[in-house]
Amino acid sequence: MSIVDWFVEQNPIIQALIATLFTWGVTALGAAGVFLAKRPSRRTFDVMLGFAAGVMIAASYWSLLAPAIEMSEGGPVPVWVPASVGFLLGAIFLRICDMLLPHIHPAMPNAKPEGIKTTWQRSVLLVLAITLHNIPEGLAVGVAFGAVAAGMPSATLAAAVALAIGIGIQNFPEGLAVSMPLRREGMSRFKSFWYGQLSGVVEPIAGVIGAAIVIIAQPILPYALSFAAGAMIFVVVEELIPESQAGGHSDAATMGVVVGFTVMMVLDVALG
Repeated sequence: MSIVDWFVEQNPIIQALIATLFTWGVTALGAAGVFLAKRPSRRTFDVMLGFAAGVMIAASYWSLLAPAIEMSEGGPVPVWVPASVGFLLGAIFLRICDMLLPHIHPAMPNAKPEGIKTTWQRSVLLVLAITLHNIPEGLAVGVAFGAVAAGMPSATLAAAVALAIGIGIQNFPEGLAVSMPLRREGMSRFKSFWYGQLSGVVEPIAGVIGAAIVIIAQPILPYALSFAAGAMIFVVVEELIPESQAGGHSDAATMGVVVGFTVMMVLDVALG
């Protein structure tokens, strides 16, 4: 039996766990960039952040919002209600987390702590910033696999795998975005790597929770998909795009967004 066949036969919750362990692994791979003798240039870093933003924008529509709208057809409410309500709730949820959870955006120059006031060290706040937006990423992957288990015609295993691959690809610069600033803060290379990869540990947790919820309560599936989309778009607009534009390489970062969007769109359309 091949690995692919084995994966297909697994319970959707196990599939979501494996997929989000992969995305976590790519976060760790990005964090391992701290061991390189030469750090990536700020231009390269901005392009990578832009690329991550493009992937998340495309994933929000192609893998989450569009299926949510299609699933709502023929339902008890107008087709636009589940997608719009879920999308708004996802953004509101992330906004509340952003207001309450202490964190610092690692790529912003002269960044000041956000959230409630705390005496936590700056290094902890840097890790929490990336951890915060890894939650909707893991949730999105989990919900996608849960949708397959629910038997929705617009949800396919290939599309869920494509989403996991796309999220994994854009997690690389996120891991780097934590480990490099921690290194600049004076941490050892190993500690910088350790905390960088630790920011991705919430993805398997959120992935399993997302898959389990939609399997147990299938009627909320369109809301759950659009909820993940709203949370991801909040992260893109509030953090990734501003950070990619802050280093003085706005044109290159913008092209990174375009390329990232295209890559995720191709993955979803080709595999889904």
